Amino acid sequence: MMTQKKDNLNFATSRRFAPLFGTQFLGAFNDNLFKTALFVMISFYGLGKNDFLPPSQMLNLGALLFILPYFLFSAFSGQLSTKFDKAVLARWVKVLEIVVMGIAAYGFLIQSAPLLLFCLFCMGTQSTLFGPLKYAVLPDYLNDKELIMGNSLIESGTFIAILFGQILGTSVAGVPPYVVGFLVVLTAMLGTAASLFMPSVAAKDPATKIEPNIARSTAGLMRETASQREVFTAIIGISWFWFVGSVYTTQLPTFTQIHLGGNDNVFNLMLALFSVGIAAGSVLCAKLSHERLHLGLVTVGTCGLTACGLLLVWLTHGQRFTSLNGVIWFLSQGNAYPVMLVMTLIGFFGGFFSVPLYTWLQTASSETFRAHAVAANNIVNGVFMVSAAVLSAVLLMLFNSIALLYLAVALGNIPLMVYLAKREKQFLKDVKGYLGISK
Repeated sequence: MMTQKKDNLNFATSRRFAPLFGTQFLGAFNDNLFKTALFVMISFYGLGKNDFLPPSQMLNLGALLFILPYFLFSAFSGQLSTKFDKAVLARWVKVLEIVVMGIAAYGFLIQSAPLLLFCLFCMGTQSTLFGPLKYAVLPDYLNDKELIMGNSLIESGTFIAILFGQILGTSVAGVPPYVVGFLVVLTAMLGTAASLFMPSVAAKDPATKIEPNIARSTAGLMRETASQREVFTAIIGISWFWFVGSVYTTQLPTFTQIHLGGNDNVFNLMLALFSVGIAAGSVLCAKLSHERLHLGLVTVGTCGLTACGLLLVWLTHGQRFTSLNGVIWFLSQGNAYPVMLVMTLIGFFGGFFSVPLYTWLQTASSETFRAHAVAANNIVNGVFMVSAAVLSAVLLMLFNSIALLYLAVALGNIPLMVYLAKREKQFLKDVKGYLGISK
């Protein structure tokens, strides 16, 4: 047994973790580099201008195509992750990414929006296949004391990768198309190289049947997941995190324009603060856990999300701008710094909220069901993210107020916490322990 170092970070650079982290980081980075570059090209550079759909509808179609595989193939990916060696499966999935990005590079070169949208669907499929694998393999690589910190590093690394991918995707959208194609293929190759160093993991159940009927396999998976109380409760909590994150990030560009008077650079600043906040919250949550699962930290995160969400609405209430200004102008405004702090804290408490739930999902699942549990989680995440889009559309259509939407999400944390506390008493027991209350 290896000697544990302070803060339990000795595993981070080991072969047990670093290749998986690198593979996940580069995958999330490439997803967002490709998707953002494509969407910016459609929005601002006339890609697909004379094709079958107007730009706004093409963006909606693209968002749908990227998330659709999570509904179609998550159950299938869970079966694969249980039946085969996860490290070998990861390599094949990354090879698929190289192929897809090679086709995408050609699509950028010939400026074909339909081909690139097809590649977006394929990239979503590739991410769906990798999703159950990355979280299900962590308990195989890490011991119980390392698992909390491992999840926090994966979580924080993923959001930093998303941020960097979005920033670079925006930056390269206006350069010659072959540059974008080269970057996405190169990133896919680097991710594949990282996967080659992942240690082999024996298949949990080689006899697992691969169900070709998508509807039947998905329905069966969800029935089995719903019957496992702790697993399903963790999934609902995680899915709410993605619901909240989806609402905030999707509406953030418009919120920045209307309520902050900022241009795309101000939006990037706010997005960066949100992402850095999640990364910091994830890591600090793991440190405060002291190598144990503390569900009470979810309660702390929920309270923080609610308070900061309400504070953001209060700080920007009544502010409406018609002209857009840059970062220098924004930083000269009196309420800029409180808004920046609150946006960072929303991300921070989001990290607090999600890390214990991911760990709970992994530890509450049996070894043979763990990959299936993560696959079910991906399906429910997708449902919640689609629901977030529908709720946003309805509220904006009825009231034309992003502030009201943010208010609804902030208050929505309260019934979610009541649901979690009713399903699992440990949430409140941990909080009472923090406060020194014995009963």
